[in-house]
Amino acid sequence: MAIINTFPVDLTINDKDAWVGSDSFTKFTKQYTAESVAEYLNIKGKISISAQMVFKYWTNNAANYPAPGAGDFSGPAEGSAMISITTMQLSVEDISKQEVVGFMNYIVGNNILISEQNSISTFGHFKIDSYTINNPDDGFYTLNLTNIAGNGNLTELLYYDFAVFTLSSQGAPTYVFEQGTPATEWGDGTPKVVTHNLGKFPSITVIDTGGTVVNGEYTYIDNNNITLHFSAPFAGKAYLN
Repeated sequence: MAIINTFPVDLTINDKDAWVGSDSFTKFTKQYTAESVAEYLNIKGKISISAQMVFKYWTNNAANYPAPGAGDFSGPAEGSAMISITTMQLSVEDISKQEVVGFMNYIVGNNILISEQNSISTFGHFKIDSYTINNPDDGFYTLNLTNIAGNGNLTELLYYDFAVFTLSSQGAPTYVFEQGTPATEWGDGTPKVVTHNLGKFPSITVIDTGGTVVNGEYTYIDNNNITLHFSAPFAGKAYLN
């Protein structure tokens, strides 16, 4: 066999190009195509992409396939429309064996994109409502979702990418409260309270009917309610985001 550095260099790699290597179990010499190596790297999550995880979709109907384990998700029926999914069982580890619990807990309340590998048009865009450990602990968590958009259907035993995802058009949510009658205390009910339901302590900008910014005294009752107090009565709008 010729010395390897005497072979021509090919800078254009095609799917069916192959390398010679050894099987880790049999030690036999085999060929490995560029396509098969790329598929292995994708499926096994060997290339790290920030905020992305890979799971295999599993159902109880999977013939000759063991019980769900690390790297699997299940729950939705085979062929379910991506846009119809509201809950699933998600392994505490993804296919690369990385533990995902801490990260998943952190992104509850945020958006996630679940898409089929090699078929990006099969996807679901969701808001994560909750992520709770099963009782008894079986190595899976229940992931509850609100669907925002989607296309295509789930296919058994295929791999899916899970990634944090927010459309630029969504941006940060804003609540606008309009005070139609001049008052020093803005809000509804007695005492006056502005209920925004943003689930956080938002920044507050108040303008009067002439478009002038007015400063006041603001009190955060909790992360969904505030009081707005001013030294003189006026009407206008409060922007919370």
